[in-house]
Amino acid sequence: MVDGWLDYTLRTVALGAALLGGMSGALGAFVFLRRQSMAGDAIAHATLPGVVLAFLLTGQREPQLLLLGAALAGSAGVLLWMAITRWSRVKQDSALGIVLSTFLGGGVLLLNLVQNRPGAYQAGLNHFLFGQAATLLSRDVAILAAGALGVGLLLLLFWKEFQLLSFDRPFGASLGWPMQRLDIGFTLLVVAVIVLGLQSVGVVLMSALLVAPAAAARQWVDGLGAMVLLAAALGAVAGVSGTLLSALWAGLATGPLIVLCASILVLVSLLWAPRRGIVWRQLDRLAAQARLR
Repeated sequence: MVDGWLDYTLRTVALGAALLGGMSGALGAFVFLRRQSMAGDAIAHATLPGVVLAFLLTGQREPQLLLLGAALAGSAGVLLWMAITRWSRVKQDSALGIVLSTFLGGGVLLLNLVQNRPGAYQAGLNHFLFGQAATLLSRDVAILAAGALGVGLLLLLFWKEFQLLSFDRPFGASLGWPMQRLDIGFTLLVVAVIVLGLQSVGVVLMSALLVAPAAAARQWVDGLGAMVLLAAALGAVAGVSGTLLSALWAGLATGPLIVLCASILVLVSLLWAPRRGIVWRQLDRLAAQARLR
C-alpha cells in the first residue's frame, strides 16, 4: 500500500476523490436537512441527455464540452421540476419522478443511438453512467479544487440564508429574503457539484455521494456547523478509501467503491453513533430496565 501511495497516478486520483467527497458532503448536509435527497438523484440523472447532446452537436469528446452540456441539462431539469411543483398540483416527489424518468429515458435513448453509429470515436460516453475516476488528470484535480474552494466560500457567504432555507423558509420570507431565488441558486450549486462528479462516480452514483456522508454525520452531531464539517470529512475519507481499495484489487471500479465506502460509514454510524445509534439506544434501554428492576 505504501508503494502504491507513492505512485503519482494514485495520489492524483485520491486527491481528486477527496476533494469531490468533501464538497459533496458539505453541500449534501443542506440537501439532507431539507429532505431533498431524491432531488440530487433526479438532477444527476437529468445531466445524462446533456452529455450525449453535447457530443452530437460538437462531434467531440472534450470533457469541458460534455460537462457544459451536463450542466445545461441539469439546470433545465431543476427549472422543470420547480415549474411543475409551483404551477401545478403535482407534489414535489411526483415532480421529481417525472423529471428523473423523462430525462434518464431520453439520455439512455440518445446514448443507444450514438453507440449504434459506425465508428469507435463515440465510445466512452457510457462511462458517464458509472464514472471512471481512474482517468482523473492533474487538470481535473485542479478543477475539483477550484470547485471545492468555490463551494466552501459560497457556504460561508450565504450561511444564514441557507440556514433559513433549510429550517424555516416561511420565516425567511417574512423577513424579506428572496427565498425562491435562494432556492434556485442553491439547487444550481448542487447541479454544479454533480456535474463536477460525473467523471469520477457517474450519473447513477453521484446522488449517493451527496447524501451518504451527510446521513452519517447527522448521527454523530447536533449543530449545523459541526454536521457540515463532519460530512465533508467523511466524504473525503470515503473518496480516499475507495481509491485505495481499487488500487489494491485490480479490476474493481473506483467510483462504486467510493460509494460503498460511504455506505459503510452510514451503516457504522447508524449502529454505533452515541445517543442515536441502534446499538447505543439498545444498551441505554437495557440499562434503564436494569435500573427499573
